[in-house]
Amino acid sequence: MLFTPIQNILDGQYEGKHVHVRGWVYRKRESKDVIFLLIRDATGVIQTTTRRKSSAWAEAEKVTIESSVELGGTVKSDKRAPGGFELALDQLRIIGLAETFPIAKDKSEEFLRDVRHLWLRSRKMNTVMRIRSELLKFVHEFFRREGFVEVSPPMFISSACEGGATLFGLKYFDQDLYLTQSAQLHLEVLIQSLEKVYCVAPSFRAEKSRTIRHLTEYWHVEAEQAFATIEDMMRLEENLVSYVYQKVAEHCEKELKTLEVDAKELAKIKVPFPRITYDEALERLHKKGFTIQWGEDFGFNEEKALAEEFDKPVFVYAYPKKIKAFYCKTYKENPELAMSADLLVPKIGEITTGGSRVDDKDELIERIREFGLREEDYDWYIDLRKYGTVPHAGFGLGIERLLAWILNLESIMDTIPFPRTIRRFYP
Repeated sequence: MLFTPIQNILDGQYEGKHVHVRGWVYRKRESKDVIFLLIRDATGVIQTTTRRKSSAWAEAEKVTIESSVELGGTVKSDKRAPGGFELALDQLRIIGLAETFPIAKDKSEEFLRDVRHLWLRSRKMNTVMRIRSELLKFVHEFFRREGFVEVSPPMFISSACEGGATLFGLKYFDQDLYLTQSAQLHLEVLIQSLEKVYCVAPSFRAEKSRTIRHLTEYWHVEAEQAFATIEDMMRLEENLVSYVYQKVAEHCEKELKTLEVDAKELAKIKVPFPRITYDEALERLHKKGFTIQWGEDFGFNEEKALAEEFDKPVFVYAYPKKIKAFYCKTYKENPELAMSADLLVPKIGEITTGGSRVDDKDELIERIREFGLREEDYDWYIDLRKYGTVPHAGFGLGIERLLAWILNLESIMDTIPFPRTIRRFYP
């Protein structure tokens, strides 16, 4: 038996024809002589009607919300029905009869996250996951267009890329290892061969934050490029973000409308993005009443306040060296400033961090020692500076933060199927 996707019916291709559909019961409403069932599949939702004289009546009376079903009926145009079409049923087979569905009772945010395995069936989460899939497709398109090679970094690491305080330690047979915070160091290995590389992979950070923008497991887009500068990297970042925005606006209009997001507003995000230095950012913050001092890193409130001054993403660069990672290159004219840039957006704050990497062996060893790291843990990384070192740069972008910003979602937890936070790890 051939089954027709619901969206094809809603597109008007089958009016007056008899079709078969399979999916789940989304809503049920009964009257004396008619039972209305809303049926959902992966593509959409359609209204069905079963009349008392129909051979499907007995099963329609029995079926419950979220039961899985196979249906047969005739497609009819009806402006009153969701999507403008309904299915007059003459066949209904229950595949899996559902017990009383718990979400009908309680729809608080906390409860919906407790039953995430069920809430993922909702139209909202279905739509967000579809846009997420398209967003990832556009990320890959962009990098392939730019001549980057996709690579696969390890998840188990022996030395930290970022601060040791946010490392997840684990026992690896008889060794102590960590879950990766970033693929950056391993991508730097690969540029010595492939020159321009990127990956889309999970990263893990043991941050005890309870904000709308933090997850302990998130998906990371990271890129590294040989013979590149911080300016090259900022151009690459803004071109990527703009490309994704334009493509989502163009290809996801129906899904965006479902989430009440204006595709035309998304399409306005175009390059170039404004650029301000850390010092300029600090001056702007002081005018807003912030008391942050030079040399302190920006938190969520500071980043959010800066981003809200602009109608598009804004780069902040030339941060104090002491608040950036050991691998960040510094400016020759001012060694206290790191060639590092963050891309900030309204509501979310920072969505990317990138810049130039230290390419001199002696300078790298000095920085490793400054940070109190064990030099022997980074012997392989130092080797990259011994054997054919080149100027290079890279960045990392959080998929969930980008998606939360695009869709104007209240929490980053709604951008990933199974969010992991300090308190949430079920299911």
